[in-house]
Amino acid sequence: MSAALYTGFVVAVALERLIELTISRRNARWSFERGGVEHGRGHFPFMVALHTGFLVACVAEVWLLDRPFVAALGWPMLALAVLCQALRYWVIATLGPRWNTRVIVVPGLPRIDGGPFRFVRHPNYVAVAVEGVALPLIHGAWLTALAFTVLNAGLMIVRIRCEDAALDAAEGPA
Repeated sequence: MSAALYTGFVVAVALERLIELTISRRNARWSFERGGVEHGRGHFPFMVALHTGFLVACVAEVWLLDRPFVAALGWPMLALAVLCQALRYWVIATLGPRWNTRVIVVPGLPRIDGGPFRFVRHPNYVAVAVEGVALPLIHGAWLTALAFTVLNAGLMIVRIRCEDAALDAAEGPA
């Protein structure tokens, strides 16, 4: 795979993220109209910056450091990146209008436990973590994979704690 083709793939992922943001805004409106309460606003700008920087870094590292495409690594990583997209859309479809990029909880609604949530509590974050390794390694951008993984791990600790606390508070005492 050429660096230009890889760049095109990353741009396609970025465009897909813009579509997700449109869905997220629509769904956030739905949640707020039903009394939704937002949690964790403080970490959200960091998340946006990290994910935007990640996509830029994927391409920049390939071009600036002349990273080669190694087929034995690149093709499996491409397959993983595509599977991450499938998992992400399974999450979005399962959560329906409750999915968005922020932590907005509508009081009184039960937790979703179907779809991929039957298997793991935070399936979207599994997709993000795997994609954070797979997408850059398609074309050998190992520094980006490493940096994103470390930074994202810290963010996910904060994000998952925030999300779990918000959901627990919305459900009330057990």
